[in-house]
Amino acid sequence: MIVRLHDVDKVYANGVVALRHLDLDVGEGEFLSLLGPSGCGKSTVLRLVAGLGEVSGGRIEWPGGNGRAGLPRGDIGFVFQEPTLMPWATVFKNVLLPLKLRGVALDEAEARVHEAIGMVGLDGFEHAYPRELSGGMKMRVSIARALVTHPRLLLMDEPFASLDEITRFKLDNDLLALWARQRWTVVFVTHSVYESVYLSTRIALMTARPGRTASEVAIEAPAPRDEAFRTSPVYNDYCRQVSTRLAEATRV
Repeated sequence: MIVRLHDVDKVYANGVVALRHLDLDVGEGEFLSLLGPSGCGKSTVLRLVAGLGEVSGGRIEWPGGNGRAGLPRGDIGFVFQEPTLMPWATVFKNVLLPLKLRGVALDEAEARVHEAIGMVGLDGFEHAYPRELSGGMKMRVSIARALVTHPRLLLMDEPFASLDEITRFKLDNDLLALWARQRWTVVFVTHSVYESVYLSTRIALMTARPGRTASEVAIEAPAPRDEAFRTSPVYNDYCRQVSTRLAEATRV
């Protein structure tokens, strides 16, 4: 177990109740997707886990104790919905930023930046600027920036939602390949039943706001996940099961 959310509530200053009595366990090395309707609090869950907000009730437990005692901030990578790159900086300098802020020695930082850029397939684009990149390439830079810290937990907030289907499929495949090699823990937010089934070892389905976990589905399909899996009866059966559970969750 890497992190546990127990009976978590989140109420914003404007009175919006985003989460109510949410329970969620995240196991070491799993690929967990949060699936639910818009506004159900999926992104809020990621932000609370990342320490970008405080719970209003309940608690978040880490292996070393409550609060952030069990997982230092540097062990968490966060990929947001938009790449949020610095437009005046090259790919290399955008990926370097987290290490620079942490005071990592230049020689070590440069080696880790090259490693991260290579992991996301952007070798040769180190000196390119964001304006010179496609949407998919910008998202790859954002993922590299999260991976350069060697995180134990990777939080991804609908990173591919704005991309065309072909690019999205390609990035899904590349993300799975990276996860299979590195085996960090991933919590991935998506609105797509199909994407969640393709990527995940487990899917947590959330109710409409205020969000809580309504049910879970374990995806026990073997690796590798590839285009043959996407068109298989097993994949279609899981998609139907998850769609049914999602419909039930939104009626709660």
